[in-house]
Amino acid sequence: MRLRSKRYKKDAQEGVVQQLPLTEAVEKVRGWNSTKFDQTVECVIHLGIDPRQADQAIRGAISLPHGIGKTLKVIAFCEGEDAEKATAAGAFETGGEELVKKVQGGWLDFDVAIAHPRMMSMVGKLGRVLGPQGKMPSPKSGTVTPDVAQAVQDYAAGKVEFRNDSGGNVHAPMGKISFEPQKLQDNINAFVDRIKKMKPPSTKGTFMKKVCLSATMSPSVEVALS
Repeated sequence: MRLRSKRYKKDAQEGVVQQLPLTEAVEKVRGWNSTKFDQTVECVIHLGIDPRQADQAIRGAISLPHGIGKTLKVIAFCEGEDAEKATAAGAFETGGEELVKKVQGGWLDFDVAIAHPRMMSMVGKLGRVLGPQGKMPSPKSGTVTPDVAQAVQDYAAGKVEFRNDSGGNVHAPMGKISFEPQKLQDNINAFVDRIKKMKPPSTKGTFMKKVCLSATMSPSVEVALS
């Protein structure tokens, strides 16, 4: 049985109103900010997809209008001039075979990995290490690209990757609870709109079933879909 803190139980007992308009849902979550740290606000979308079907998988990345309030630690698998440009763009570490071996050895102290297409013959060896971590470079998420420097710059500034889980849910951070309400709303709207446009042709019935917001240590609030 999962244990909940007294603060969480108190918030939950106040009542989580279902189907709140986005403006009110954001205010509800921000009103639960009783911790000493700046909590992350997360948006979870429950989709009407069959996660077992490859042609219904939802995966991608998005640069939110106002970022997520965090600078991500990005590494880049590239060499030569590309490595120099990636470093200048904010890469925490760059390299080729030596960097691959370092990650193979268990080093995972980074948030995002970018790779030049020329490096994928080496980086492909890291699938078993980076795959479960959600850090494996992929063309679908824009982390395998010839423009490594631009990708590093985007992700270091808070570009968000997303992919559906086994339950058909897609979730991503939308910013910090200290953000102005309008900035959180803008980020959430951008994320929801992006997912709407990714509806697979093979899905049947309602595609976007439920949208919920929560903070790191708060109950969730369901957002009324327009």
